[in-house]
Amino acid sequence: MTARIDHLVTSGTFSLDGGTWEVDNNVWIVGDDTEAIVIDAAHDADAVLEALDGRALRAIVCTHAHDDHVGAAPALAAATGARVLLHPADQPLWKLTHPDHSPDGELADGQVLTIAGTDLKVLHTPGHAPGAVCLYAPDLGTVFTGDTLFQGGPGATGRSFSDFPTIVDSIRGKLLTLPPETVVRTGHGDSTTIGAEAPHLEEWISRGH
Repeated sequence: MTARIDHLVTSGTFSLDGGTWEVDNNVWIVGDDTEAIVIDAAHDADAVLEALDGRALRAIVCTHAHDDHVGAAPALAAATGARVLLHPADQPLWKLTHPDHSPDGELADGQVLTIAGTDLKVLHTPGHAPGAVCLYAPDLGTVFTGDTLFQGGPGATGRSFSDFPTIVDSIRGKLLTLPPETVVRTGHGDSTTIGAEAPHLEEWISRGH
């Protein structure tokens, strides 16, 4: 049985560089009726626990360490025993939110996470954050992009720890090489496809960030 994807939206704030903004975040749960992983434990651990509905949580995968994506991770881990996984390049961002709590494991480019018989390949896609990753699930025809790629363009690169040329290189090298029908499930807002976003790359470059 192939894993299914459950979708939860949680609300809270994002803070960095002295500013704070209200945001809605997509939380993605991949698994079956008995086990699952959570991609981005955003804002509300109780809401994520409710959505899990008693399933064993095998891992909490962080697409990057901005506070709106990892704020609830330690609480969710404490409630479930699941390990929090983060790319090591995002440790400085993580420490801004959780200075007294470290992730439990590291993510690496090319690493494969398996849940409910379904593989998710880790793609290191720096730019929005140094340790930003996407998770590609070919059997599900989808890629979870965090804040690297959205409907209409790349993630923001105007704040600390981000870089526009780097995110363009990540999108070009790691995401636009995926099949065009691949569904892009983002960290905020609506989903899209690789094929819908590919034609806009040169426009993104010309506009900058």
